[in-house]
Amino acid sequence: MSRRALRRLRGEQRGQEGPGLGELGLDPGPERARQGGPPPVSGKGPRAGISNRFELIPAEESEDEPAAGEERADTRLSEQDTAGGSQEGSKDSSKEGTVAEETDGDGQREGQEAERQDRSLATSNKPRKKKKKRKTKKNSAGETVEDNDLEDIDSLLERIEDSRLAPQSQGGVTTDSRPLLYVEHRNLNPENELKRYFGARAVLGDQRPRQRQRQYVRSMWLTAPKNTWPRYSKTGITMQLLDTRRGVQHFTFEHHREYQQVQFKFLDAVESMDPNNIVLLLQMNPYHVDSLLQLSDVCRMQEDQEMARDLIERALYSLESAFHPVFSLTSGTCRLDYRRPENRAFFLALFKHLMFLEKRGCPRTALEFCKLILSLDPENDPLCVLLLIDFLSLRAREYSFLTRLFQEWESHRNLSQLPNFAFSVPLAYFFLSQQEERPELERSQARERAARLIQLALIMFPSVLMPLLDHCSVQPDARVASHPFFGLNAQISQSPALNQLTSLYVGRTHALWKDPAVMAWLEPHVHEVLRMVEAQDTLVQEAEHKRKIRYQSAPRNIYRHIILSEMKEATAALPLEVTSQPVMGFDPLPPLDSIVSYTRPERTSHPSNESTLSLFFRSLLPNFNLQGDIRHDGDDEAGAAQDLNQGVNRLMAAMRDMLANIQFQEPPRDDNPEGDGDWD
Repeated sequence: MSRRALRRLRGEQRGQEGPGLGELGLDPGPERARQGGPPPVSGKGPRAGISNRFELIPAEESEDEPAAGEERADTRLSEQDTAGGSQEGSKDSSKEGTVAEETDGDGQREGQEAERQDRSLATSNKPRKKKKKRKTKKNSAGETVEDNDLEDIDSLLERIEDSRLAPQSQGGVTTDSRPLLYVEHRNLNPENELKRYFGARAVLGDQRPRQRQRQYVRSMWLTAPKNTWPRYSKTGITMQLLDTRRGVQHFTFEHHREYQQVQFKFLDAVESMDPNNIVLLLQMNPYHVDSLLQLSDVCRMQEDQEMARDLIERALYSLESAFHPVFSLTSGTCRLDYRRPENRAFFLALFKHLMFLEKRGCPRTALEFCKLILSLDPENDPLCVLLLIDFLSLRAREYSFLTRLFQEWESHRNLSQLPNFAFSVPLAYFFLSQQEERPELERSQARERAARLIQLALIMFPSVLMPLLDHCSVQPDARVASHPFFGLNAQISQSPALNQLTSLYVGRTHALWKDPAVMAWLEPHVHEVLRMVEAQDTLVQEAEHKRKIRYQSAPRNIYRHIILSEMKEATAALPLEVTSQPVMGFDPLPPLDSIVSYTRPERTSHPSNESTLSLFFRSLLPNFNLQGDIRHDGDDEAGAAQDLNQGVNRLMAAMRDMLANIQFQEPPRDDNPEGDGDWD
């Protein structure tokens, strides 16, 4: 039977035959002749009789002979090309043997077909076994890792790192296309900033836990959970979506009944003025947010900064675990109302966390948290982070963000009327003009804006210059020191509210002005302002009129910011009505228009004119009442309480009589002091 007839019986098309041993460069040898198999079949090309064209691709060779494997692969391909040239002769010979093959029996044909299929399958499976051999090596942990996988991982990490650095290298072009208060997740991790400064090896060191020893913890954006923390369980805090207005979503935290009971115990512990009671409460409820905030202040006053920072991070972890699925940190369209007591803990935890980050040397991460706080309530700004965001922008060298914030918000927020923006924005323009990688036209425009804005700042707030030079240890020249415009009169004549703002700015940002280049840039503008003052420019008169009308009293959020910042220059300028009232770390200066969702049960007030003895018995027996009043906690307990009070009252009367009848007798006097000392 001919090849064409065999193909028709098997239902194959031309060019789908299995590869013969001769086409693969192998000689079938005498064994094939003994089995009575047909001679090797060749097609019209080097790959005409191959069912899978990829079977001719040589598999990866072993590590020992890489070069020999390549030579063998080339030899096979050359032999296939040679075999393809003699296809016509083999075709004629196959036609001549057609009559003889047709006379064979059906059993012999089936046996030959079975043997041919077995040989073709065996031949086609050989390269597949070789493909499983890969180059492997052992890493430091003793695990085998493939070279290809390592190369893929390294290249992937390089691409990710390049994509991360790309927006920073474009000079703020990519960032400007995003919303102003857009928050990036990668900038919320302080380790990323420390790695850019010192490298990953210096930051992490040997702190990388092994995969087998790691516990499953929920990954967070605001903070990284630590293995030393207690096991987290639901605390009873949830977040609810109130409404959505004009694309802005309003959320609020809610306290369940169990959490409310813990909150009442916390308020009792605070009133006891004993931090140990808060510690005991945290042992039973390790993720109670207000307890963590209050105990963090206690640790910070005791100079335990590490523990104070750890408690704040644990509070953030507890609050983030209660986030609503729709709540987003990065969009800038999610709002929280500070008037609700349940939301205040999140504001305060974020603020205290960014203060720790700034002291730790992570100004870029602190700036991102500051943007997050501002995005939660940009209209009211309950913690007044606008007094801080300029300082963090300058420290993080985010000059473009600061200038963009000033340009977009000046029209509706009057940022130039705040001393910190009036002086920090021209300083940012000056630093932009010093960047050599920027075009010359852009640098010249930045210099012009810096000159114009610093002169306006000196005219509007002349009381800033002399304290700023004093903090920088710079002695002004005689003309500036003796001029009344910048002298002591400028500081005395300003209102207390303006004095608080200027003191806060000078105490916080004076280190940024110590640069000799900055002082050299500031000096000619000071003399130019003096020239305008002596010429009685209209700008000077308008600024004086604005200072008299405005800054009569500071709003409550500025007082709250000064208390949280703990700047001694600004704290000393706080009014008496603020310093005279108690300030709690978990809720400093609560808003006067608070929205209260639940109230604390009222506690019975005891009369203040009780005697010391009655207070002693009251400490032993809380239900004791000297006047015979009954504390009705319930109808069932009224009788027992009345009997107890009557018994204690009788005891008190007996003790009062006993103390009244006590008479102290003087010891006998000795009339003969020079005697032998014997008693009579």
